Amino acid sequence: MDMSMDTSAPTRFPLAERRLTEDDGVFMSDRLIPSRGGSCTSAGQLKLEIDENWAPKNEYHEVLSKNILGKESLNDMKVLSYKHKPARQEAGQSEYRVLYTGSRDSASKTKAALTRVVPQAPMKVLDAPGIVDDFYSHPIDWSSNNVIAVALSEMVFLFDAQSGQTEKLLSLPSGNVTTLRWTGEGLHLSVGTSSGDVQIWDTAAQRQLRNLRGHGGRIGALAWHSHVLSSGSADAEIHNHDVRMREHLILRRAGVHADLVCGLDYNAEGMLASGGNDNSVYIWENPTATAPLHALTEHCAAVKALKWCPFQRHVLATGGGSADRKVCLWNASSGRLLMSRDAESQVTGIVWGMQEKELLTAHGYSRNQLSLWKYPSLAKTADLEGHTGRLLGLAQSPDGSLICSSSADETLRFWQVFSPSTGGPRPGAERHCAPKSILKTIR
Repeated sequence: MDMSMDTSAPTRFPLAERRLTEDDGVFMSDRLIPSRGGSCTSAGQLKLEIDENWAPKNEYHEVLSKNILGKESLNDMKVLSYKHKPARQEAGQSEYRVLYTGSRDSASKTKAALTRVVPQAPMKVLDAPGIVDDFYSHPIDWSSNNVIAVALSEMVFLFDAQSGQTEKLLSLPSGNVTTLRWTGEGLHLSVGTSSGDVQIWDTAAQRQLRNLRGHGGRIGALAWHSHVLSSGSADAEIHNHDVRMREHLILRRAGVHADLVCGLDYNAEGMLASGGNDNSVYIWENPTATAPLHALTEHCAAVKALKWCPFQRHVLATGGGSADRKVCLWNASSGRLLMSRDAESQVTGIVWGMQEKELLTAHGYSRNQLSLWKYPSLAKTADLEGHTGRLLGLAQSPDGSLICSSSADETLRFWQVFSPSTGGPRPGAERHCAPKSILKTIR
């Protein structure tokens, strides 16, 4: 895909620098004085409060996390932990060798051979000052018209990937933008806010069409299917809005998720996957379903990253947070787990490669990398590094070839990872679910 990008100089969005906070001080002593304010308490607090934005605050916490809690740190640690589960015995290992460490990961020693050249550096880097470092946010989305929407604190900017032009769409009077999602025809943008409102904007006319209220907390995720917009919130509810109707709320799903709904995605048939901070994924058969078809409970941390496979019917990819760090493939029709792999970092985003039959995942603490996996084996083929902060999400170009990664290091990076799709549906089936006539039906 030709974006005609000038790589001679970085592009900077017109926003002031975000304020930085100093790390907490560390006081050393020759006496061991137990304190509830130590790193162990912080790690235990992560387990109790289920906050994916937790990370070691300074070098001392980092060293303590790796040396006292072990390299696996948050993966196998419980609030009170007396033992670790042993790793599986390697194939071909002597049956008489029964003593082996629980932290040993034999799978990590087997690396799949590269079958193609994967660029190790981004083709373009944009500055994005003011982007909020929030695991639960979805700050970028790429429209079918080749325009990238970017949330920078309380503002939303539109970047035309073809021309390289940037324009400001909106600025909230209070609070932050937490989630962005384009309609399938790429003309309307849904905007989730920290106040719980969902706005719909006509980006061509640069005017707000609707403000959908009803949630009791910040918006954690948005997804479109035709004229139905689904929203998930910190009130643990999923609301379905028919944007053609004045009384827009047509379905309220409550009492299923137990915490923030931070991931939503529709497939082409209208099946919805929802992920939450309660470590659960639910499959909803259609937009009118009042009860989930399946509950997927393999993860042991928040599930923000989920994406339907564009070339294999009813296959769903999901990724877990810091205490889980797994990438899973599911058969959504039966609810069966097909495959899972340790990703070594919290998973913040997933996209699929149509031609290569691969998936790319974005990660946070501690490596902040992108990882490329083969389908269906989930054999890792490459890691792409360069970001210095947590990756917050991924967006994919209309032809599927380019990936834009957003990060807490206040940059957007463009990676030429996949081959352009030829003739078939583009990755991300929900992109073409909304008909063009939606322009005339939003009220």
